[in-house]
Amino acid sequence: MEECARLAGGTLSLRAVRKAVTQSDRPGLDGVHKDRVLTSSPNDQIAGFCALAILTKAPRAGKVKTRLQPPLTAEEAAALNVCFLRDTASAISRAGENARGVAVYTPAEAGHEYDEFLPPDFKLLPQRGDGFGERLLLAAEDLLRVGFQSCCLIDSDSPMVTAGAFREAVDVLQGQAERVVLGPTDDGGYYLIGMKHPHVHLFADIDWSTERVFDQTVARAREIGLEVHILPSFFDIDDRAALRRLCDELLGKDDRSAPATTKFLRQIVDREGRDRIWSQ
Repeated sequence: MEECARLAGGTLSLRAVRKAVTQSDRPGLDGVHKDRVLTSSPNDQIAGFCALAILTKAPRAGKVKTRLQPPLTAEEAAALNVCFLRDTASAISRAGENARGVAVYTPAEAGHEYDEFLPPDFKLLPQRGDGFGERLLLAAEDLLRVGFQSCCLIDSDSPMVTAGAFREAVDVLQGQAERVVLGPTDDGGYYLIGMKHPHVHLFADIDWSTERVFDQTVARAREIGLEVHILPSFFDIDDRAALRRLCDELLGKDDRSAPATTKFLRQIVDREGRDRIWSQ
């Protein structure tokens, strides 16, 4: 995974990617990340802060971003996933003094893999639960239990979300009112949900992975009297059409958005041409 992280932030070598990702299941690096892992005990160092928590699956070839294959190989998709995490973590790190970055990850033994590409001040928290809604709810419960004043659960498919959007979410949750913050995506879902308390109702009877998720969540919030604050909309990169749109957005202009993702995609296009992404 060290080589995979280096690849995602540097030169493109498919041989290096294959070697890195196939070795990502190896045991090792025990103890390197232990001081970053949040336990069930309250932590005074995070009291009063808002957790900006990325829900993430370890970036292993064949296990992540499978809907981007093709046009990407399994190794490239895993490396692109690292880039998404780098860019999202970078934006979180610039979200203001009241925020703290966290990776809520799965599988449980993969914590050491994040040491290679997340900022050193990011905390780690293993995911719990089975279905997606349960994992979201339990992540919120765990983050608030250890001492965070509020939390935002963030997807790992939206590398173009800005530090300003994250900062806005944190500022809203610093207020006295009981609110839920939602960052909508173009496909009817959300890239962020923020709260001060783990409201079970927000995750009840939601048609996950459909275009109804955002609207249903807004309805659930209003059913329990929560004010809803809506952030700027962004888009998820979870299929080939979205990948092409991402390339158009990032490679078609001189933009500093998502620099790790931009660099990685530009290397592919410069080496193999636009058809590598657009023709498949």
